[in-house]
Amino acid sequence: MTGTLIVLAKAPVPGRVKTRLCPPATPAQAADVAAAALLDTLDATAAVPGSRTLVALAGSLDADTARVGELRAALGRTGRTTQRGTGLGARIVAAHADAAAHHPGEPTLQIGMDTPQVHPSTLAAALAALADVDAVLGLAPDGGWWALGLRDPGSAGPVAAVPMSRADTGENTLAALRAAGLRVALLPELTDVDTAEDALAVAATVPGSRFAAAVDRVPGFRRARS
Repeated sequence: MTGTLIVLAKAPVPGRVKTRLCPPATPAQAADVAAAALLDTLDATAAVPGSRTLVALAGSLDADTARVGELRAALGRTGRTTQRGTGLGARIVAAHADAAAHHPGEPTLQIGMDTPQVHPSTLAAALAALADVDAVLGLAPDGGWWALGLRDPGSAGPVAAVPMSRADTGENTLAALRAAGLRVALLPELTDVDTAEDALAVAATVPGSRFAAAVDRVPGFRRARS
């Protein structure tokens, strides 16, 4: 199935991204890890047959942005919109609406920049599942979720009222979608990178990636593991 892959992202500026990695990482190291995660994520979305990528970006790419040259080049190969709305739930709904405006009639699959281990085949399977259900949701071990796919992007509305970044966010998102009458299929669980422990665990699953190399360059992570 063709569709639009939405990547909800934040410009990786030191002190503004991945602050839960600090310590043991410095703000600059955390921003580099975030930039590496975003670049690996964009590689994955670009490799999904029949899809296009739309990055919903918060912040701007300026001289303080980690890996700014690489990111500008990568974003030059995608569509791009600006995050809007008050609160994460509203920004998610707006991103699906923007994708529908750019590519009417296409299903959407939204992920973040926190799952650099995601494989193109996983994303392709999630889009394909939307031929049989109204929505797909990928839950995360911390109680959140890492992916939301919608056959009709206009049905994202219930997500706006779900409190985000809580241990029950995934459960409540699933309940809200079902309460709106949507048939929902669950995707494989993936770990979001929020903490140093998450970063080390995810890096171990993607050796040779930008993300794994960035994590390996943070001495504080290695000390925390030992």
